[in-house]
Amino acid sequence: MTDLLYQTDCYLKEFDASVTAGTDAGIVLDRTAFYPGGGGQPADTGVLTVDDGSRYNVTGLKRIEGWLVHLLEGDARPPEGASVHGMIDWNRRYLLMRTHTAMHILCGVIWRDYGAQVTGGNMEPGKGRMDFEFERMQRELVDEIEAKCNAEVKAERPVRISIHSRAEAMKIPDLIRTKINLLPEHIQEVRVVQIVGLDLQADGGTHVANTSEVGPLNILDYKSKGKINKRIVLGLKNLV
Repeated sequence: MTDLLYQTDCYLKEFDASVTAGTDAGIVLDRTAFYPGGGGQPADTGVLTVDDGSRYNVTGLKRIEGWLVHLLEGDARPPEGASVHGMIDWNRRYLLMRTHTAMHILCGVIWRDYGAQVTGGNMEPGKGRMDFEFERMQRELVDEIEAKCNAEVKAERPVRISIHSRAEAMKIPDLIRTKINLLPEHIQEVRVVQIVGLDLQADGGTHVANTSEVGPLNILDYKSKGKINKRIVLGLKNLV
């Protein structure tokens, strides 16, 4: 079992760990700050180094037979038992954190003001798309949603993370905003991300600590993806 450090500290850029196993694809660590991907957020990338100066590029992460494997570039691997120092590609990670929180702002505004459920979503650094159950989507509505989202950024709302038992979490009203409950039955601890005063969702990804860190955002595009399925594409104005 790998201790997932990012779950409680999204701002952890570096960490020390030990190699517990190796595979053809990469290695397993006893602890990690690398986000493995999920919920539409891509996995982190970065570097692992060992005391002898060897350096290994982490290209992503993947769950293989219950193990969380750090995928490594090339064929070389640090041996089992080796101590490694991990460094996340922080610029990419932080941009993903800002993007993910922006998506929650969008979701929170639409749920609060229009009662529309999420039917899908995905993101990349600085840009994301989310699908909602809207029958109609017009330019005036899109402009209204964009203005409301930017108002929530300016409101400087704190973003808080907590972990609950599954039974406790399922008592929280409207915790699952997706059309289909995507929370697997085997998960008995549920991580909850709250934008105070706006949004509360079960979520495993990384986020900034305050909506002000997101910065100004734009709705870049919107389109119909079906009779009651409309897509909104959101981007951050300031990608630095």
